[in-house]
Amino acid sequence: MAQQVIPARVRKPKDKPNAEGCVGIISTWIIAALRNQKFFSLRELNESIRVKLYEFNSKPFQKKSGSRLSVFLEEEKSALMPLPATLYELAAWKTATVQFNYHISVEKMHYSVPYEYIKHKVDVRITRNIVEVFFNNHRIASHVRLHGREGQYSTIVEHMPEDHQKYTAWNSEKFISWAEGIGPNTVIVVKAILSSHRVEQQGYKACTALLKLADKYSVIRVEAACKKALSYTPSPSYKSVQTILKTGQDKVCKENLKPTKNTNSASFGFTRGADYYGRKK
Repeated sequence: MAQQVIPARVRKPKDKPNAEGCVGIISTWIIAALRNQKFFSLRELNESIRVKLYEFNSKPFQKKSGSRLSVFLEEEKSALMPLPATLYELAAWKTATVQFNYHISVEKMHYSVPYEYIKHKVDVRITRNIVEVFFNNHRIASHVRLHGREGQYSTIVEHMPEDHQKYTAWNSEKFISWAEGIGPNTVIVVKAILSSHRVEQQGYKACTALLKLADKYSVIRVEAACKKALSYTPSPSYKSVQTILKTGQDKVCKENLKPTKNTNSASFGFTRGADYYGRKK
């Protein structure tokens, strides 16, 4: 006949009298055995308790064969599960809202969440090393916890929308290196675009568009347009550079570049020379 397991109720020690009684017996037996000894470290005390606990568990039962240790080895040990590979960590729980940049803010750090959860409230479990995000009791994201400088981002590519993922092959170093091949003004504009976004990856789209402008208008014109844009503002956007190129503001009229002839004042139309005043009647 199958036996039904009835769990003990919380704060009801009479539901498990054998276990509660054994705790009292062990405490009294070990304390009594060690009461006259002196210990100078917690480790030394624990070692003495371990020895006495082994002796207690090895003592034979009074009314049946075997001991507590033999029952454990023969009946209980095989049913136990292995201990976790990592030590237990204390965790704190918080509630956060997924922002439009598909990140949540935790302890002034930012962690990505699948973009489908934008504007949803999620539960966040925080330990010393891990940040886990849950929605309706299902874990949707896990990050190694960031430490150090505030405002750092931990972004997983799979959490980004598809149109953002295609820019992950590039990074800020690549864009800046490309800009250095064009000119110093383009470098300043690229850095301004990247720094204008809270998430650096969100500036990759504009930098890629700027790269395409070089293919369409030539690198010389892009450098000139960036210089023109910087004359208006220290932090120009891609749109401002594109507008300058479309309207041709980056071009300098050839007529203005031609040097003027070096003439003296006598050649001007409103000046009368010596011939005028010295002519005969």
